[in-house]
Amino acid sequence: MSDEIRNGDDEVFDDANTPEEEQPEGEKPVDEPVEEPSAGPAEPEDMDAVETAEEPPAEDPPATAPAPAASSGGMGRRDVLKALATVPVLGALGYTALHRKGLAKDERARLLAELGIEDEGAAEFSELETRTHPDTIRIGIIGYGGEGSSLVRSLGFAHPDWIQERREAKIENPRDTWLDEWLEQEDLNLELTAVCDVFDVRAEAAIAASTQPIRPGGDTRQLKPAKRYRHFEELVAAPDVDAVIIATPDHWHSRITVAAAQAGKHVYCEKCMTRTEEEVWPMADAVKSSGIVFQLGHQNRQMESHEKAREVIEKGILGPITLVETTTNRNDPWGAWVWDIHEEGNPRTIDWELFQEAAGNKVPFSLERFFRWRCWYDYGTGLAGDLLSHEYDAINQVLNLGIPHSATASGGIYFFKDGRDVPDVWQAVFEYPDRDMTLIYSSTLANGRDRGIVMMGHDASMEVGTRLKVTADGSSTRYKDMLDEGMVKRDRPMLTYQSGFKGVDAVTTPTQEYFASRGLLFTYRGGKRVSTYYLHLREWLNAIRYGGETSCNIDRGIEEAITCHMATKSYLEGRRVTWDPFQRKIV
Repeated sequence: MSDEIRNGDDEVFDDANTPEEEQPEGEKPVDEPVEEPSAGPAEPEDMDAVETAEEPPAEDPPATAPAPAASSGGMGRRDVLKALATVPVLGALGYTALHRKGLAKDERARLLAELGIEDEGAAEFSELETRTHPDTIRIGIIGYGGEGSSLVRSLGFAHPDWIQERREAKIENPRDTWLDEWLEQEDLNLELTAVCDVFDVRAEAAIAASTQPIRPGGDTRQLKPAKRYRHFEELVAAPDVDAVIIATPDHWHSRITVAAAQAGKHVYCEKCMTRTEEEVWPMADAVKSSGIVFQLGHQNRQMESHEKAREVIEKGILGPITLVETTTNRNDPWGAWVWDIHEEGNPRTIDWELFQEAAGNKVPFSLERFFRWRCWYDYGTGLAGDLLSHEYDAINQVLNLGIPHSATASGGIYFFKDGRDVPDVWQAVFEYPDRDMTLIYSSTLANGRDRGIVMMGHDASMEVGTRLKVTADGSSTRYKDMLDEGMVKRDRPMLTYQSGFKGVDAVTTPTQEYFASRGLLFTYRGGKRVSTYYLHLREWLNAIRYGGETSCNIDRGIEEAITCHMATKSYLEGRRVTWDPFQRKIV
């Protein structure tokens, strides 16, 4: 089935369709052998109920769309249909009429006509534009743990073990198309020239990946092995490095970014942007003053469904939005950062003093702290920096919220009594009085119930993930007439969007389900599944080569970091905090 927006009677809105999970920074490689979705599109359950349309010409969405007043009169059926029909098309999707099963054929045809939809025909796919890049960009990787290896592989440099694992997985399960999809990526014309990691085993693995001869896009160059640097300052000063990827624990992000920017190196930095509020401004000022291209690692920015959600908001389909809820639920040790401890990890192979040089506190050598660093505030901010950051950025992408006025957070360590000092159950409330809106985030690492993102307006609510679902509110002013006539049901979505294909294989853990539902692994372009890591990195590289802004630039990074730090500060100090935009300070 093509990308589509359609009536909710077909019940396609489930988010467990991508069985790979993001691997956290500092962990074993991302590549757990799992079932993969099929390479081809899934067939719709009810072909008679699904109507697709030719893609109308794309148009730029309006800068603003005034929300309808709650006191306005009921909106006619034709007006509503026209409003939905004018949602701009970006990418591959088809629209269908609002209909219910059993609707008269001529009535259905009339509704389709009012929407400007052909009665038959498949939606057209948007294609991923490919380019030939004459200039080579030389990359340095700083931090080659699970996240670092995933990023480097997305650029075309896979470790030989990964290639072999994917080949074996394809033999065992012919539906496993992971390797095929990777090989079909564009040749980005890169060289991995430098690596820095405090763990010898990982540094050696990165070097092996730098010369692995099987690469995407038919790249057959014989490349030199990357050079290892013991300290990041040596790497960013290297003349054969044009850009760096920072995939270290959070406590190193700001210091490395500042050094790289001062050396004129472009930066791709993993989230959360910084560990502390105090680190935000030196990092931001260095990026802005240097003119380098910066991208923060929120790859969910590449999801087509998020852009569709933005279009729905701009058209005012939900009415005035007063409450947004977003959540993270997991129920497995991996999702709670109880990550594997490498059998070769020891004081001889790990430069512990260098690892904790930028940490909040210095402690004796600890394998647990090195391999499970997200469990301690010395190296990150727990749920705030790891998971709230993703949720907030997705909502910020859709709603352009910016930094909240205030934050209040609470929680505790209620399940994982393993010596960590970050909570495993946590919630934060952010107030946006200038938007007449509240944002609520809540999380537990001891329950796997999927709750997702919900944006609640006076006229409708929208669930946001890899798919969208818009359901009219029973007391809506805008849709009153349609509700009264039964054309719109309060217990069924009136509008849904499905990006690309319907996954057919089950995910195996709550953590995998979370990342699948949030689009942190894959999206679709031209009807093909594509890594969001690859797309996010590719956007960064294109901005380096051809100019333009990245979607998660330093300004979006400031908003993400300050929002997360407001919640962390509130939790640690047990009080409500506010943002002072004049002092650029949390008070």
